[in-house]
Amino acid sequence: MTAHRNFKRRVRARAAKTGESYTAALRHFRPTPPGEEDMPENTLRLAVAQSTVHEDPTNAVLLRESGAEVRGLMKQAAEAGARLVHFTEGALCFPSKQVMSELGPDEVGPSDWSKAEWAVLQDELDRIAALSGELGIWTVIPSVHQLPAPTRPYNSMYVVSDQGKVVGRYDERMLSTTKITWMYSPGTKPLTFEVDGYRFGLALGLDVLFPELFTEYDALDVDGVLTSYSTSGSAGNEVVPTHARGYAAMNTYWISLAVPANPAAGVVSHVIDPRGELVAEGPADSTPGIAVTDLTRVDVTTIGRSFRRRTRERVGS
Repeated sequence: MTAHRNFKRRVRARAAKTGESYTAALRHFRPTPPGEEDMPENTLRLAVAQSTVHEDPTNAVLLRESGAEVRGLMKQAAEAGARLVHFTEGALCFPSKQVMSELGPDEVGPSDWSKAEWAVLQDELDRIAALSGELGIWTVIPSVHQLPAPTRPYNSMYVVSDQGKVVGRYDERMLSTTKITWMYSPGTKPLTFEVDGYRFGLALGLDVLFPELFTEYDALDVDGVLTSYSTSGSAGNEVVPTHARGYAAMNTYWISLAVPANPAAGVVSHVIDPRGELVAEGPADSTPGIAVTDLTRVDVTTIGRSFRRRTRERVGS
């Protein structure tokens, strides 16, 4: 582990000295994989994960299992050369309305969040953050974010830097009837962050059904939107990838869609390019795993965005 930290320091020192991105500096220390000799310097390698989702935040054993699986997939992503790994809604836990109901489990009512193993959840997040720093990889990991009682928590996505620090948090805005009535507080604003010059937005849960959120990220000049969606206990999952492909093509940016390892859903994690084409998919049998692809800035992104803005300005003038 000490050797790995020293290696990262050498890469960062070169990046600071030359002005290169971390990815570009890394290529001077690691052999270039076959077929990647001509990879553009502005390429960013992204990994999208599909992982097992448990629904009981009162069960410390299951929370530990989720955290261990997430860290295993992070290591796979790092070994594949990814700079950023993106996980599904519920990657640490997707709390069940029955489990959390203060009237349950047979009757759904207000959630009793005092039952949750908050200390275990925080410890797992801390371990994930620490591993991000050790691997030198950015991690986007959804989890429940505790607020002072009696305020309900947020359903959130944490952004963890390659320095092992939580540098941002996005809270789901478009909550379902169940979530807003019994479980969570709604988020209020978008979030963007940058990795090696690429700007990303975040979307979570039912956000994926609301095109105005994705248009908002277009206005914020993102290169892509990382969208986490849980297929657990819900129907109509097949429309979600269709929505995601439409948003990517309409806004000419990349979309990463992370979903659970859930064979019953008929949906796997995947990455969509700015033309709306699938370019990487998780294991087809919906087992836990990752899909890796290289993001590049293509002309269609600039042309499409500029065209839309000019047209809107003309119409609005």
